[in-house]
Amino acid sequence: MPVIHKSTIRRARQAEKRQTRNRAALSAVKSLVKKVQTAIADKKFDEAKTSLQIATSALSKAVTKGVLKPNTASRRISRLTRHVNSLAASR
Repeated sequence: MPVIHKSTIRRARQAEKRQTRNRAALSAVKSLVKKVQTAIADKKFDEAKTSLQIATSALSKAVTKGVLKPNTASRRISRLTRHVNSLAASR
């Protein structure tokens, strides 16, 4: 029978809490990014611009909380911004 330490059980419980918190945060970020992408696809510039600001804020918060790595968030923000700006140029 293996020895299971109290600290191991505690760590497992903490990891489970973190996982649910991180998953919820990541899901929220993904839905906001998707909202920007649908606005771009529908060629709605004003809607895309406002949802881009919200998504950018959410991505930055995700970095602060450790859900995403800084370069990943930066890359996603950059790509979304580029798409919105190209939409503005085509107007």
